Amino acid sequence: MFKLIALVACLAVVVSAYEDYHSHPKYKFEYGVKDPHTHDHKSAWEHRDGDHVHGQYTLDEADGTHRIVDYTSDHKTGFQPHVQRKGHAHHPHGESYANIHQHY
Repeated sequence: MFKLIALVACLAVVVSAYEDYHSHPKYKFEYGVKDPHTHDHKSAWEHRDGDHVHGQYTLDEADGTHRIVDYTSDHKTGFQPHVQRKGHAHHPHGESYANIHQHY
């Protein structure tokens, strides 16, 4: 009798592990950072339902532009990003490389 109970318990564990491994993944998450001291501004979100993933991340680039990446992914088409850059790049005014190089 004990062997039968142990066998049934082992089968229940195996079936439970199989269901967890092959379960239908589904989640949503998001986060963001906006630090005025370091000027680190970024955000991200993602939704997954089974094999279908949809998300976006954004960040402020060092040149002053804002990057937005929308993406989808599934087992048929793979990872499909769409990248946008908004704004105009500007670089700090100051001494040129040639002027800095002459000081050394």
